[in-house]
Amino acid sequence: MAAPRNVLRDEESAAAALLNNGSKEDDDSPSGKRLKSERFPVSRWELAAFFGVFLIFSTGLFCIYLTMPATEYGKLKIPRSISDLRLLKDNIATYANDYPAQFILGYCSTYIFMQTFMIPGTIFMSLLAGALFGVKGLFLVVFNATAGACSCFFLSKLIGRPLVSWLWPDKLRFFQAEIAKRRDKLLNYMLFLRITPTLPNLFINLASPIVDIPFHVFFLATFIGLIPASYITVKAGLALGDLRSVKDLYDFKTLSVLFLIGMVSIFPTLLKKKKIYE
Repeated sequence: MAAPRNVLRDEESAAAALLNNGSKEDDDSPSGKRLKSERFPVSRWELAAFFGVFLIFSTGLFCIYLTMPATEYGKLKIPRSISDLRLLKDNIATYANDYPAQFILGYCSTYIFMQTFMIPGTIFMSLLAGALFGVKGLFLVVFNATAGACSCFFLSKLIGRPLVSWLWPDKLRFFQAEIAKRRDKLLNYMLFLRITPTLPNLFINLASPIVDIPFHVFFLATFIGLIPASYITVKAGLALGDLRSVKDLYDFKTLSVLFLIGMVSIFPTLLKKKKIYE
């Protein structure tokens, strides 16, 4: 009777070994590797750091709103379309005239908060500045966009590397290679990227500390490079009634002008390459 038991044990061992080999093959297969790579890359510590920073910013923003004069807060919301923006502008114009300092403080805090945490809608905030303040709104937009981009830069420096590598691995490798080739004229290249829509500003904000772009270069390129696009947006805000969609902001003519300005910014780099070649 012992022989059948041994046979059963051998069969069970063989089946278990087969299952283990099968699971290993699944892990080594392309689908298994893909599942592993699709896991969220941010650790618990990094998530805790992100939510800690978010809580600090949110608390500061809430305290600012508590100090502002009372209004009908139900009419105040972040616009998501041109029609929302027109409605917000009509509701808030009187408030901005009556309490200009408090309004500007609340506007700047909201803009920087949105820019820091990559919340969509800052384009509408820029249009609102043009609609309410005219060309003078350009200073507000450039200041807030630069401050928000710098906050996003430091946030990415803290916890952004695994997230950016996970979301845009190919784009990050391309960006890193381009930066490595242009270290001697990095400011010119960063100006070109900021002026033209070659790379999204969100990606530039997040990826810059990861590819070791010095903060002073990032700051100068952001502050100067955002002026042309901000001027276009603010000027469009002056004619808000004629604007049908955000897409109307960047037509072929506007994009051509931006690329022309961008080419001027990298002209010294091209000139230096020509001299070296000669």
